[in-house]
Amino acid sequence: MGVPLSPRSAQIIDLETMRHRLRARKRLVRLSPELDGLEMLYYLASDPDTLYGMPLLAWGLREDDEVVGLVPWMESLAPCHELDDPEYGHFVGYRDPETHEIFHDAPEHKIAELEHAAAYFDYEETPEVSLTQQLPETQGTHALCMDEDGRPWQLKQIVGWHLYRNGTVDAMLVDDTQATPFPVLMGDDCLYPGRSRHRTLYFFQRNIANRIRNEDPDTLEALALMVAPGN
Repeated sequence: MGVPLSPRSAQIIDLETMRHRLRARKRLVRLSPELDGLEMLYYLASDPDTLYGMPLLAWGLREDDEVVGLVPWMESLAPCHELDDPEYGHFVGYRDPETHEIFHDAPEHKIAELEHAAAYFDYEETPEVSLTQQLPETQGTHALCMDEDGRPWQLKQIVGWHLYRNGTVDAMLVDDTQATPFPVLMGDDCLYPGRSRHRTLYFFQRNIANRIRNEDPDTLEALALMVAPGN
């Protein structure tokens, strides 16, 4: 008779630990501004035959070596290829407006730039959340700032972006109560990270921000629906 095989010992998988590891591999470690006018293409579910273009703000290198295009979108600096919302837009690809070429992966020159920069600025791990990189805002993006205590929202122009060691990105805004030099530049004392003071930030391109400032009725109606509780 053969000897009975002992059952394989059960392996306990900690799903929360796995999720944490997966998130860590997706965190941003380096940014590079997009200065050649490349765009993100997307469409709306209500009109899938029409494509819209949005300028890329930057490219980001993730810890798993993936390079992604980034745009200020709703409440975050979002990876383009992850935009898949039935109401606000579905990612199609990247576009070079000069050549009309449409592509789906980051350009080789941006991949090389980010990889070399990340290797050169190889920061050591620290227990606290430290600043990794500062990126100037080049497109006139604005933040709609909302607070817990019911105070009126504020519309502020973003001066730049901070990338932190944990991969989070925050918008740098001007504290209007401080004496400010002109023009305001990254590193000035009058700047503060938006999420350090405001409950919620919504990001808008310059043209939409100007419509809000000019109290365009259709824009204000859409804005009210967007920021309503539950949306």
